[in-house]
Amino acid sequence: MSFKIQTLNKIASVGLNQLDRDNYEIASEINNPDAILVRSADMHEMQLSDNVKAVARAGAGTNNIPIPELTEKGVVVFNTPGANANAVKELVILSLLLSSRPVIDANKWAKGLSGKGDEIPDLAEKGKSQFVGPELMGKTLGVIGLGAIGAMVANLALHFGMDVWGYDPFLSVNAALKLDKKVKIAETLDSLYAKCDYLTIHVPQTNDTKGMINASSIKNMKDGVRIINIARGGLVNNADIIAALDSGKVSALITDFAAEELLNHPKVVCMPHLGASTPEAEDNCAIMAAAQLKDFLENGNIVNSVNFPKTVTDNPIPAGGTRLCISHKNIPDTISKFTTILGEAKLNISSFINQARGDVAYNIIDVDGVVTDDIIAKLAACDTVNRVRPIFG
Repeated sequence: MSFKIQTLNKIASVGLNQLDRDNYEIASEINNPDAILVRSADMHEMQLSDNVKAVARAGAGTNNIPIPELTEKGVVVFNTPGANANAVKELVILSLLLSSRPVIDANKWAKGLSGKGDEIPDLAEKGKSQFVGPELMGKTLGVIGLGAIGAMVANLALHFGMDVWGYDPFLSVNAALKLDKKVKIAETLDSLYAKCDYLTIHVPQTNDTKGMINASSIKNMKDGVRIINIARGGLVNNADIIAALDSGKVSALITDFAAEELLNHPKVVCMPHLGASTPEAEDNCAIMAAAQLKDFLENGNIVNSVNFPKTVTDNPIPAGGTRLCISHKNIPDTISKFTTILGEAKLNISSFINQARGDVAYNIIDVDGVVTDDIIAKLAACDTVNRVRPIFG
């Protein structure tokens, strides 16, 4: 079998090397690709070929991908959670320090001493008092979202001598096990806001979280709070945060999302989306994205999809047989239609896996024997089916 992969951004070669060139054709311009590898390119206005079966995002966020439309077409969208976690964690720790110690402004001021020669040491001593900032030790940090990145930040902050509280209503058992036992869990966001000197946000941007840092939530925060946003720009209402900075309610904002209204504010440090901008993170994301794409295209397995259920089989594709990968709406009686069609064709099902995620269902059905085009057409004609993809053994 051979596949065509279109890359919409530069993808680290160590990731592309997971796809052997005997079976994969990879290019930025390619006709009828089977799958797409993307980082930050905006796909919302793209006209995708009906041949596209999957999109793999070499990163965690998927705001640049039209997920609802692709789901309707049976296109699986992957991301790479945790692959860039260490890079983001380190930038968050740097941001905590930047929010306390105004070293950027101090550096700009110090550069203004250029040309003053032997006077510089004395001038520096006299001027340093305007750049005083608090230590992290003994302060309280609130971590909103305790996934891969949030947990790492929480654990490391303990080593700075901080008192750490976390909030995550969807905290999984696996995530909880990664947290240091000294990290305390807040029952509500408001209770977290009330006690924290610093806040760092680590949640995806959804309809529920967009603008979650706003006038209403800021009102419940501790006076002088310092806020770190390395997650998504839309999580913070910029007009409300500026008002809070101007009033002194918020002491500083460090954000990885530059915006016109933030750039020149004296209490804001904007960065150009540097969260995962390390060679190690780019390599890790590329490797994970390519590996997930390869396993899906060759075996039908789905791991780390943002729109389809996790569905994995260790069974080999039957020799001389067919593996059917079927996506459909999660509606009763659909599976019985599949078994009826295959049974009428005298095809034996050797393995059947069905998983659902909300309104989306996905099946891996192993059949002894070759499933012909007319049988595939009958399966695809079922009114709840989005896509039928055979993989032949």
